[in-house]
This record gives sequence, structure tokens and C-alpha cells, in this order.
Amino acid sequence: MTSQNKTEKKRYFEPAPQDIDVENFRKVIESRRSVRKFSTKPIPNDVLDACLDLALLAPNSSNLQPWSFYVVQSPAKKKQLVKACLNQLAAKTAQELIVCVARTDRLDEMAKMNISEFPFPEAPAAVQKYYRIIPYNYKTGYFNSLGNFKKVAFKLARSLDKQLPVTAFNPADAKLWATKTTALACENLVLALRAYGFDSCMMEGFDEPLVRKILNLNDQQYPVMVIGAGERAEDGVFFPQYRFDRELFIQKV
Repeated sequence: MTSQNKTEKKRYFEPAPQDIDVENFRKVIESRRSVRKFSTKPIPNDVLDACLDLALLAPNSSNLQPWSFYVVQSPAKKKQLVKACLNQLAAKTAQELIVCVARTDRLDEMAKMNISEFPFPEAPAAVQKYYRIIPYNYKTGYFNSLGNFKKVAFKLARSLDKQLPVTAFNPADAKLWATKTTALACENLVLALRAYGFDSCMMEGFDEPLVRKILNLNDQQYPVMVIGAGERAEDGVFFPQYRFDRELFIQKV
């Protein structure tokens, strides 16, 4: 055995499952619809929890998991939330209302947790260094001081033909980053509900200030959508689904 082999670090391997039922997966995606009216059948707690757990497995930048899901079950708050959703039928008849919130206020906390909960006895030095630095990629500082500094530094680096990642130059950039990631988790959630035999309506039409007030959100917590969930009523889908020509959206270059 050579000295190189003796010092070679162990690598982690996770084989990809090969027994996935593609047709059932396709059925889940194709049968997911925006349901506008739900039946009175409740979603069992264990099913709802399983769907939320699957939502949390969505891909996200640097495993910073910038999201929160508020399952609004208090009758008083639920009534307010229906009002905030403009009294849409999907909100009024939903058995569960889930507010999906993107967050930029826990960057340091999530970075530290990635070190403390790293799935080996100790996070490697490179991992610890990464998580000490990465929060600054999405921070912008007081009065956007850090964002402005990064803007100048990135402009200079790119003038030298340096390739750089997406970063947050202002609070809107940070919000966009967190929102994109949270939307991925929302998709996981509605597909999980469909797989368990329930349905959903992803509502973006809501009174954001009222939702913020109901949930007591701070200014770095952004409601992305309200998901109404339940069993599809017989007349719960109003129109057939249709999509435009795929050539309008798919380009191979």
C-alpha cells in the first residue's frame, strides 16, 4: 500500500434508488391541480406532518433552509387568514391553511447549525470555514453598507474576468434568494399532498400586511404564498388544465 493510499480520506457514497415507479410519479404530477373547492374531510395529522417533512427535503442553497411553514389552525386566526386571502373559495373551504414564509433573518443561526449538526462526528475544517463565510453572501448590512461594498468588489473582479456566484447586493436580492428556495419547498408540499390523496391551491393573491399582522412576522420574513389543502370536492376543479406549446419554453443550446 502506497503512502498516498494510506492518507486517502474516506468518501461518502449514497447509491441512487433504481426501483422508483415513474408512472406513479407522473400520475402525481399530472393529477396535481389548483383546487378551488374542498370537501369537509379532514387531513389526518400524521399525513399532514409527513407532507410537511417532505417539503423540508426540498433543495436549498448551502443547506441554509431559509423557510418557515405556519399551519394556521386557530379558528380565530384561520378566519382572519381567509379574509386576508380575499375570501377566496379555496381558502374558505380548505381544511388546512399553510402560510409559506421565506426568511433572511436566520442566516447566522442556520450556518452554525450546519456545523454543529454536521452528519459526522466533527465538521471538516473546510466545512466550518465555509459556514463562517457563506452568510455574508446573502447579507447586505446596515444601510446596505455590505451590499454596496460587494457591488464594487464584484464589479472589479468581473473586469478581471473572474467568475463569481450570485450574491445579494441589496435586501431585494436577499429576498429573491430566499423566495426561490421557499418556492421549491412549496412544490414538494403540494406534490406530497397529492401523493397522499389530498389536494391544494397555491394562493399568491393575499393581503400581505394583514398576513404579517396575523403571524407577527418581522421585516425579514416574507410570505410567499398561502397553501389551502384538503380533499378535492367533486366540483373542486373549475377548468381543464392546458399548457402552451413546449417550444415556447424549452430551448436546447
